[in-house]
Amino acid sequence: MRILHTSDWHLGRTLHGVDLVEHQSAFLDHLVEVVRQERVDAVLVAGDVYDRAIPPVAVVDLLTDALLRLTELTRVVLTPGNHDSATRLGFAAPLFRERLAVRARVEDLARPLELPSADGGSCALVYALPYLDPDTTRHRLAEEDDDGAPAVPARSHEAVAAAAMRRVRADLASRRATGPRVPAVVMAHAFVVGGRASESERDIRVGGVDAVPLDVLSGAGTDGPSPDYVALGHLHGPQRVGPQPVAGEPGTLARYSGSPLAYSFSEMHHAKSSVLLELGAGGVGHVELVPTPCPRRLSEASGSLEELLSPAFDAQAQDWVRVAVTDTARPRDLYARVRARFPHALVVQHRPAVPLTGGPARAVTAARDPLEVTAEFVQEVTGGAPTAAETAVLRAAYEAALAAERSA
Repeated sequence: MRILHTSDWHLGRTLHGVDLVEHQSAFLDHLVEVVRQERVDAVLVAGDVYDRAIPPVAVVDLLTDALLRLTELTRVVLTPGNHDSATRLGFAAPLFRERLAVRARVEDLARPLELPSADGGSCALVYALPYLDPDTTRHRLAEEDDDGAPAVPARSHEAVAAAAMRRVRADLASRRATGPRVPAVVMAHAFVVGGRASESERDIRVGGVDAVPLDVLSGAGTDGPSPDYVALGHLHGPQRVGPQPVAGEPGTLARYSGSPLAYSFSEMHHAKSSVLLELGAGGVGHVELVPTPCPRRLSEASGSLEELLSPAFDAQAQDWVRVAVTDTARPRDLYARVRARFPHALVVQHRPAVPLTGGPARAVTAARDPLEVTAEFVQEVTGGAPTAAETAVLRAAYEAALAAERSA
């Protein structure tokens, strides 16, 4: 059985003010084509389908069109992430038929989707966990203690994930005890210990902790069955978490598919991809990373303005670029000249190579000479003391302000 794992589409997101919907649409076109060419049996989308709880209408239309095209070819399983509204994403989910499943309810997490392969010769169980926010889900995951009273999990991501996985493993154990071994997948949207974060993921910290140990999701070190694959969402860098299972031995492979596009400069070196894997009775077989289209490269450029305008930076001229101008004094028309050189520059900063201040900052109080304070500001911004002409302008402006105050 062939499964395509993806996540963190963040439809509707912008990058430093640049609208990415056109590029997200191109990714969805690519996804449909991969499903068609690779004869994928199911697409798993592990959370953060939208970038916010109430997405724009155009973005909703974009997802609707993508799901229509995908479900003509294969089955699709969606779960909400921490950016999505589980209620809104899961609206009318009970009305969806076998080719589209939106699993947004905590109560359904231990009821797996039984996904058959296209030829009907094999199937897989998919336990689709929505994002488990400790504050809103821990009471719904309460279990009975020895006295029959509800035992509410602690207010932490680890506790609610552990409670959810106890239900999942209990269901998986009962199924494998009464029939042939069927491969199992767990979809989860969480920050797993050991994962490498980026700048663009929203903080999900609760009680000072945001991470879940991998063993909680994989079941390693516990009695009972474990899933064969954990399809993770939340972190934007494609990566394996935990050890690579040894061929022919029981084990769980856990991967983040990562986001299809870069949503921060911390992701400029990511090789964005989706995960295409084959599942059989023995677990995970072949795994392949399918590269996603890169609409425009992200890069950084640093140097004096003269250097940045030289042919040395020709290769970055069309990038989405973060520019740092290192001249000691701020060049005239800095922003306009940089944008003429790099028309897709997203960030332009003046960062002098030589530190501008020679000592600790001094407090600005009513006792300070305003002209002295403005001179320090000019020094801080430009790297040099104001010239005589600039001092005269500053003094004239200050005296004009005093005169206006006196005449008010």
